[in-house]
Amino acid sequence: MPFPHAPRARSGPRRRSLFAVASTALLVTGCSAGSEKPDTTAGSRPSPAERVRARAAGDSRELAERYDAVIAAHAGLAPRLRPLREEVVRHAKAFGSTATSTPSQGAAGSQASPGAPGAPSPSGAQRSASPTASGPATEKDALAGLAAAEREIADRRLEDLLDAPPELARLLASVVAAGAAHVYLLTKG
Repeated sequence: MPFPHAPRARSGPRRRSLFAVASTALLVTGCSAGSEKPDTTAGSRPSPAERVRARAAGDSRELAERYDAVIAAHAGLAPRLRPLREEVVRHAKAFGSTATSTPSQGAAGSQASPGAPGAPSPSGAQRSASPTASGPATEKDALAGLAAAEREIADRRLEDLLDAPPELARLLASVVAAGAAHVYLLTKG
């Protein structure tokens, strides 16, 4: 009759203990690594989320300037465009823009945004195809230009949405939906 093996005394920690310690260590480092706010002093680069937020704020400021230019060129469109423009300004503020852009009465632009000398021209800093320096000739062309700018910015924000952190992603999605509504109102409304 064989004798049962006597349990050997183990030297060192057990496998379960190692897994428990390793998983706890991973959890602690995983929670603390991303929770610290990155230092954005002159020597370091802003995080991708901060760059997306800054680009979105800049896009909204430029779009508000476009609305101002169209309102100045086609006063008959002002009642239709002012609510959309005000919403675009709110979007810029939501993304952290500190520029307060208010339409000037009878002028072709808005108050100067930071870094822009004087009143911006309608074809100034836009990335999209923009009308000539004098603005679109007809109201229909002006509305089409605004709709194209809204659509282009919404598309760019949709791309940024994929890599954005949750809070910024929700804000981007909300603003993209508003941009789509603006496109509808500019083309069909």
